[in-house]
Order: sequence, then C-alpha cells, then structure tokens
Amino acid sequence: MPLSPSQKRYLRGLAHTLKPVILTGNKGITPALVKEFSAALDQHELVKAKLGSEDRAERRAQIAELGQSANAELVQSIGRVACFYRRNEDKPKLALPR
Repeated sequence: MPLSPSQKRYLRGLAHTLKPVILTGNKGITPALVKEFSAALDQHELVKAKLGSEDRAERRAQIAELGQSANAELVQSIGRVACFYRRNEDKPKLALPR
C-alpha cells in the first residue's frame, strides 16, 4: 500500500535525526548490500541510505533499485541521502497516521 502524503510527512520528520545505516560504495548495489538493507528495514522499518555516486541519474537509478529490490517505499531523497520505509508485519514499530 503506497504511503499517503501525511504519512510521508510524518516519516520525514522521524527520519530527520537518523544517521545513514546503508552506505553504497564504488561497486554500487550488490546482492550483499540488498541483503543488509532488507535486514535493516526488518529491524528499524525506517532507514536512511547514503549513495556514493557522483552522477545524479545514476543515484536515481540506485534509489529505484534499492526500493524495488527490498520492496520498500521511498520517503524522501535529498542529494546523496534517501530514506526508505517498509512496515514490519510481525512486530511493527512505527504507528503511521491515517
């Protein structure tokens, strides 16, 4: 289910104080990175990722690939940092507004 604008606004506020958990390097998006990203989403639900690419179009492609591979919703992307959300169905941690 896609996030509503009010839910994204709420998550952006929560993500403001977070530090990036996932850092991509020169190799880009690897299967090991996707596995760690998925594990971080399972644990935290809201995760910040910092992308190492210089090219803006390449960063957009990496953001789309990360979100698609982990089945996560993009909350916000500013420069090299992107925030993703995926609800943990077993033990939800964040209560989203309607």
